[in-house]
Amino acid sequence: MKNLWKWVLATAAFVVGVVALITSQSKGKKVYDKKVNDNNDEVKKVKIKTKEATTKKAVTKTALSKAKTKTASTKSKVKQTSSATKTTKDFKKKYRSKS
Repeated sequence: MKNLWKWVLATAAFVVGVVALITSQSKGKKVYDKKVNDNNDEVKKVKIKTKEATTKKAVTKTALSKAKTKTASTKSKVKQTSSATKTTKDFKKKYRSKS
């Protein structure tokens, strides 16, 4: 009878151990799956932000190119003032010198 109770107790302990092992593994898998899903959500958010940034970059680039062409056309219409500046300096030296 003692041996029978030892065997029953041993098999019950074995079964409880197997059940505990299985449940701990399934909990670990649930945690892992949750982390994977969270990471996938973060990746989606980053992709959306990246897409928005590239569209903004394209808009900014076109605006910059328009501004550059406008600046270039304005600069081509402006006269050089270096000779006028030189003449003014010469005039000041010649006629407005302190005596």
